[in-house]
Amino acid sequence: MDRANPEAETARENILVRGVNWLGDAVMTTPALLRLRESRPRARMTLLTPAKLAGLWEGQSFLDELMVVPAGAGLFQTASRLRAGRFSIAVALPNSFRSALELWLAGIPRRAGYARPGRTLLLTDPVVPRSGAVRMRKRGAREIRSLIKSNAKPPSIPPAAHHIYDYLHLVATLGASEEPLAPSLSLGQKEATRLADKMGMDQESARPWFGLNPGAEYGPAKRWPAERFVAAALELQKRTQCRWVVFGVEADRELAAGIAEGIGGAAAGSAAALNLAGRTNLRELMAGLKCCRLLLTNDSGPMHLAAALGTPVVALFGSTCPEMTGPKSSDCAQVVRASEVACSPCFLRQCPVDFRCMKGILPAEVVEAGLRVLEARG
Repeated sequence: MDRANPEAETARENILVRGVNWLGDAVMTTPALLRLRESRPRARMTLLTPAKLAGLWEGQSFLDELMVVPAGAGLFQTASRLRAGRFSIAVALPNSFRSALELWLAGIPRRAGYARPGRTLLLTDPVVPRSGAVRMRKRGAREIRSLIKSNAKPPSIPPAAHHIYDYLHLVATLGASEEPLAPSLSLGQKEATRLADKMGMDQESARPWFGLNPGAEYGPAKRWPAERFVAAALELQKRTQCRWVVFGVEADRELAAGIAEGIGGAAAGSAAALNLAGRTNLRELMAGLKCCRLLLTNDSGPMHLAAALGTPVVALFGSTCPEMTGPKSSDCAQVVRASEVACSPCFLRQCPVDFRCMKGILPAEVVEAGLRVLEARG
């Protein structure tokens, strides 16, 4: 290294970041990417991302290039593309064996990633998990019933368990700061407005758009009951004169349609919500969320995405843990969860008992949380 001129050295660096595969996780990596860019302002930084997430990263100022991996791309095909990139440093954000193997097969001289069984030898810089790290552990049905029977207190999980700190700790091995930042993504207002108008979210009316995201790809244990979303939406509509738009993936079409109809049919004078479930690509979803004044949502990728775009969020948590994966925002996020549920978090896809963690959240609590976060934003 040129000790007299460290910036001359970083100018020659060609850094690859092997991105994660899921939307919510990807948003949670943005603080680490921002800190890595901050530590190496003149380096070239490329993100390797699955095609399904490419829209997320378009136009982000902390990246110089995207390398998009098509669905179904083979290991050796990907490694060959990486080898041609002549990267000098790489960091694997996922914990998978494959992500480390790709970097090793590409012959990248310096390879950083978390030390895990079976892949540590593939890394030149294996990183030991930080002291505050907490691993998700699924509870079995027998354990859940035992906890409920004994009326045990829910576990105490510190805020430092959040996953953003894991990614920050990882890039710190390359000299980046571990000082936390809220996840942040940019999308120009002109693009957001154009795409939202195209989807039917006109921006001319004085009535604001509120978003509703009733799905969660992980499984039904993370989904608040549809009729409660309708009840909360109708009360917020009554108190704010908002319009509702329902987001979701293709699998959420039926669920979203029922909620949209419920909003329009449960009270005289209520217009049905605009249903965009299954009708948006990722870039359009970003635009729709950015043009909303508020999002009601389960723990999900759109929850993280909305908060990172600056949209106020009310997030409903039951089977998962907000201390680990909750929305990170300076002023525009509220988490609502049922109190004193002994078996939460269980991290299961389906509840083996009575779904008390989500049924314990009442529409009135969600409405009040929504009004609080709107007031905080001003």
